[in-house]
Amino acid sequence: MTTTPVQNDTTRASAGSGEPPSDDQLVKARGRRGGRPRTAAEWILMLLGVLGAAIVVFPILLLLINAFKSPSDYSTSSPLDLPRSFDLTGIQTFWEQNNFPRALWNSIFISTMVAFLAVILSVLNSFAIGIGRVRGRTWIVLLFLMANLIPQEMLFDPLFTLYDDLGLLSNSWSVIITFVVIQSAFGTYLLSSLLGTFPKEILEAAAVDGASRWRILRSIIVPIVRPTLSVLMVFFFIWTWNEFLLPLAFLNTSDSLTVPLVLEQLSGERQTDTTTLIAGTLISIIPTIIFFLIFQRTLTRGITAGAVK
Repeated sequence: MTTTPVQNDTTRASAGSGEPPSDDQLVKARGRRGGRPRTAAEWILMLLGVLGAAIVVFPILLLLINAFKSPSDYSTSSPLDLPRSFDLTGIQTFWEQNNFPRALWNSIFISTMVAFLAVILSVLNSFAIGIGRVRGRTWIVLLFLMANLIPQEMLFDPLFTLYDDLGLLSNSWSVIITFVVIQSAFGTYLLSSLLGTFPKEILEAAAVDGASRWRILRSIIVPIVRPTLSVLMVFFFIWTWNEFLLPLAFLNTSDSLTVPLVLEQLSGERQTDTTTLIAGTLISIIPTIIFFLIFQRTLTRGITAGAVK
C-alpha cells in the first residue's frame, strides 16, 4: 500500500500523540501542499478582478501623484510624472481658504443624520407594509419605488419655495429632511419585500406569548434584519455624502456648504487652481474611505447574510 506526501505529513504530525490523523489534519495538509490546479475560467475571473481593482485604484493614484505638486511643476509635467519636490501648497490653500473644516463637519452631520433617520423610517414603513399586510400593499411598494425614479430637478422649485417659507434655506435640516424622504423610499421598498416573506409562525408565537407589535419589531424583526439595515446605513451615508444638486439649491451661505459644494467653488469660469482642486479632492475622499474601512466587515456580513442558512 502506497502513501501520499500529504498522508506522510499528517502521519508524522500525529505520531507523537499515538492517534491516527483526523479529517481536519488531512484537509489542512492538502491546503499546504496545494489543491487542484486552477481552471481557465478561474484565471479569467482573477484577471478581471485584478483589472477592475486597477481601474478603481488608478484615479486615486493620480490624485496622490498630483496633489503634492507645485503649480509650476504640474503645468510643466505630465499627470503621470512623479512630483519633483514634495509640495503642500495646494493642501494648505484648500484647507485654510475654503473653510474646509466647517464643510467637513456639515457633510458628516448631514450624512450621519440622513443614514440613521432614513433607516429608522424605512423600518417603520416596511414593518407596517410587510408585516401589517395593509390593503393595496403591492401598489404602495410600487409607489415607494417610483419615488426614487423622480428626477431631482423636478424637486427644485416646490422644495425651494417650501423651505423659503419655513426659513430653512441655508440650513442643514433642509437637506436632511429631503434626503431622509428620498433614501427611506428606497429602504422601504427593499425592506418591505424582505419582511413580506417573514415566517408567520415566529410572529404568531410571539403574539401568543403576549408580545406587543412594538416588542415584536424591537426584539424579533430588527435583530434578524440587522445585517440588511447595516448595509442600508452605509449606502445612505455614502450616497448623501456625494450629493451635489439639491444641496447646491438649498445651501447658499459659506457656513452651510458641504464638501462637494466647496470643491465646486474651486472650478472657476475662466481660471481654475488645478493643484488646489486636486488636493481638495484627495482630502474630501479620505473621510469616505475611512468610513468604508471601518464598516467594511459590516458591509460584507450584510451582503452575504442569507447566503447560508
